[in-house]
Amino acid sequence: MIRDVVIHMQNEQPLKADIEQMPLPTDVTLVCTNLAFLNGKKPHWTDHLDSWFVFPIGSIRFIEVPRSSLGAQEGVIALPSPMIADEHETETDLEPDADLLRRIRDA
Repeated sequence: MIRDVVIHMQNEQPLKADIEQMPLPTDVTLVCTNLAFLNGKKPHWTDHLDSWFVFPIGSIRFIEVPRSSLGAQEGVIALPSPMIADEHETETDLEPDADLLRRIRDA
């Protein structure tokens, strides 16, 4: 179970839910449970709190999976860490090497 994924629906408020597994490219639906808005309130259109919900993939813009949701899951692909700029990195670190510039000019 992958908990607290955020489902961003087309023309709707995002929903937080739990899903059994990440959808595959061949899936046409997303099956989830424990549906709630981001503020924790249950949607007014749900009749039973313990229901499973099936959304067509075509109505979903994207699915946001917090890293904390993937941490203890077996069989879930570990995603790379987001690139975070080094606080000590400056623009001078990005300047080309003088030897490289010389070789380009001489070519």
